Amino acid sequence: MSDESKQIAKESKSSFYYAFTLLEKPKREAMNTVYAFCRKTDDIVDFGEEADDLKYEKLRKWRVELEKAFHGGSEIPLLNKLVTYVKQFNIPLEPFFELIAGVEMDLQHKRYISFDDLSQYCYLVASTVGLMCIEIFGYKHSSAKDYAVNLGLAMQLTNILRDVGKDYEQGRIYLPQDDMIKFNYTEDDLRNKTYNQHFVNLMSYQALRAKQYFNKANDCLNYEDKRSMFAARAMQHIYYRLLKKLETENYDVLSKKIKIGKFEKAAISLGVWAKYSIVY
Repeated sequence: MSDESKQIAKESKSSFYYAFTLLEKPKREAMNTVYAFCRKTDDIVDFGEEADDLKYEKLRKWRVELEKAFHGGSEIPLLNKLVTYVKQFNIPLEPFFELIAGVEMDLQHKRYISFDDLSQYCYLVASTVGLMCIEIFGYKHSSAKDYAVNLGLAMQLTNILRDVGKDYEQGRIYLPQDDMIKFNYTEDDLRNKTYNQHFVNLMSYQALRAKQYFNKANDCLNYEDKRSMFAARAMQHIYYRLLKKLETENYDVLSKKIKIGKFEKAAISLGVWAKYSIVY
């Protein structure tokens, strides 16, 4: 595995890093590389002060280089490394290109009218990652794919709740517009960082939706696949803990940075790993 992939994963302080640290080496190296690809893809849009036209061009080149990697070789070593793991673990190609399409949506859409619109975005930027990862983890039952899709939606919705203020500063509102109307919370309120009962009700409604997807994920995962999916289960537990913490803090995300610390992430990951190592 390239040092770059490991470094990207480690420096991110992501829940992913803590969740897959306990994987056996081949799977851990593959996960680091997949995560590095996802991180690099996301960073094209999320970082830098370039105009959107330049970001579009960077995404286009990234997509072209990915295609080249799959068809013989790219000038970008990370993408060539990614292809070796795609072949080793028989990962389908579609999720990689769908992820790029999802990231591109951040340049095309700054608002989402309905949850149906938002859920398509969440699938492209999060569920696709789950569909990549489960091939590395391994599974016996095809229901693992439904698990990955629902867990991705749950985790992305949790991210959206946590980052409402930060996203608005970048010009984006992921809270569905029709839900904002329903709960009488306006964009002006968000601009002014108005924290009131309307905001709490709006956020609570979104949190309930996230919980429903966590529950759907649980229902989809076959008992026989739980051991191989321990890394995914660790991420699930970390994100659910974050969702509960947001709830405990009454969704006061406009004035606070609510998060799960690295030691807590590590402890949750270790606990999940131990549970499935001992029980099975």
